[in-house]
Amino acid sequence: MAEAERIIGTPDIPEAAGAGPEQSDGENGTAAAQADAAAQPRGKRRIAVLFGVAALAYALDLISKMIVVAKLEHHEPIEIIGDWLKFEAIRNAGAAFGFGEAFTIIFTMIATIVIVVIARLARKLYSLPWAIALGLLLGGALGNLTDRIFRSPGVFEGAVVDFIAPKGFAVFNLADSAIVCGGILIVLLSFRGLDPDGTVHKD
Repeated sequence: MAEAERIIGTPDIPEAAGAGPEQSDGENGTAAAQADAAAQPRGKRRIAVLFGVAALAYALDLISKMIVVAKLEHHEPIEIIGDWLKFEAIRNAGAAFGFGEAFTIIFTMIATIVIVVIARLARKLYSLPWAIALGLLLGGALGNLTDRIFRSPGVFEGAVVDFIAPKGFAVFNLADSAIVCGGILIVLLSFRGLDPDGTVHKD
């Protein structure tokens, strides 16, 4: 029996022990691949939320402006809550809430840049709150950019339709509201340390 073992050879114990780490590395690689595979559908869902929120904000803004232009422009303001809140149609060549009317083209360029940046950022988006915030920003920017392009006095110089007029405050529209809400949400998420990719950091 001993002679047979000598001829056949005994197992190499160190090599057998060395197989463990190789298997562990393989398992780690498999786990990483599974995590990546699981993250991809989650990322796609967040992107869907972003563009879904953007589409809703854009549609509400567009429809509201069409109604205002057709029914309210060149008419007396409609009182919603006495003098505290009215619907009053105006054309705003400036930024949100009527600021900077002399820089219409610049604001148009800024809105275009914001849209491009959000679209690029969407590829790394894994956070639902960030998806909602960016969707609001995107929908609002698209809403006002549509006015800049298609309304008078000309392409990229068009005046935005505003109609929500609180007492003692600037007149604005639903696109402005979406932009402000999205901006506030982004500030809150940043204070909490939540990044668009879903990671949380603490300074």
